[in-house]
Amino acid sequence: MVEIKYLHKKFGTNQVLKGIDLHIEKGGIFAVLGPNGSGKTTLIKSVLGMVLPDSGNIKIGGNAVRNRWKYRNEINYLPQIANFPGNLRVKELINMIKDLRSEKNAEDEHLIELFRLGPFMDKKLSKLSGGTRQKVNLVLTFMFDSPLIILDEPTTGLDPISHLRLKELIKAEKVKGKTILITSHIMGFVEEIADEIVFLLEGKIYFKGSIAELKAKTNEPDFEHAIASILTINHV
Repeated sequence: MVEIKYLHKKFGTNQVLKGIDLHIEKGGIFAVLGPNGSGKTTLIKSVLGMVLPDSGNIKIGGNAVRNRWKYRNEINYLPQIANFPGNLRVKELINMIKDLRSEKNAEDEHLIELFRLGPFMDKKLSKLSGGTRQKVNLVLTFMFDSPLIILDEPTTGLDPISHLRLKELIKAEKVKGKTILITSHIMGFVEEIADEIVFLLEGKIYFKGSIAELKAKTNEPDFEHAIASILTINHV
């Protein structure tokens, strides 16, 4: 589904990605983890075409993405921070995004009900709490049917009920055969839903595999201690 070969990216003198090679099969939930500055965001934005790598290749569905843009129509992306126009009402924003992606059918009504956004549809985005804005962000992300879903810190600001519904929603998309990439600092969330993890350190892949394999590699009894062990060994 996603194939990355020898990806390098430098910002000034800072080498952020150092020859990333990564193959992600179609279907399943994959968590991209690592400390701040490890290259997670740059890697994700390279897949999205928001960052142009200095060298290397990215293929999605067997097709190279360089100098193309239409492939993005087959990706649903949830940014970590969604900068919505504050003067728009929730329903206006949703309708605007539906118009922009008019080639796809939108399933927004189910998601609005799932995240209990009905009472907020006529409210301006500037008047919403951070958690409610994140729910709007989730509706915009999941209302289109795309084979690849990328979620950057999707649980930010969510209340426990919405957090639970998000997990159910992600698992339902997996059942449909979607490929889902997630970044998160919430290890319990990652452990519950991820089929595999990719752990980045200083622009390189330190580990790729299941959580059980990571525990075995680090000889730690639980996921959080396994992650802490990696960071301690590498003095991050």
